[in-house]
Amino acid sequence: QVQLAESGGGLVQPGASLRLSCTASGSIFNIKTMGWYRQAPGQQRELVATITTAGYTNYADSVRGRSSISMNDAKNTVSLQMYSLKPEDTAIYYCYAHTGYTDFAGTVYAYDYWGQGTQVTASS
Repeated sequence: QVQLAESGGGLVQPGASLRLSCTASGSIFNIKTMGWYRQAPGQQRELVATITTAGYTNYADSVRGRSSISMNDAKNTVSLQMYSLKPEDTAIYYCYAHTGYTDFAGTVYAYDYWGQGTQVTASS
């Protein structure tokens, strides 16, 4: 089991910057990927950005070039720095962690974990 604790978020002016952080606890040694998804009212949850423990990153087109995702050396905290926020960035942001391991029999176990979400509102 992995527990995710998010911090950051809030109300910001359009054009401002914001930093979200998420710390994982529990069985963190099996974490392969962490990142952020978001869900706006009436819309489906969508990818914002992810990063693997090897350092590979993936960004949604909507935030590429104005956001940066990073992971700490302990591989248990992921941070998302967003710049030039737009009203359309308003959503609940969810931290995400993917774990995976293979037992001695070759069976693969993979799980996805989610944080409780933090509200980000870009509005004047």
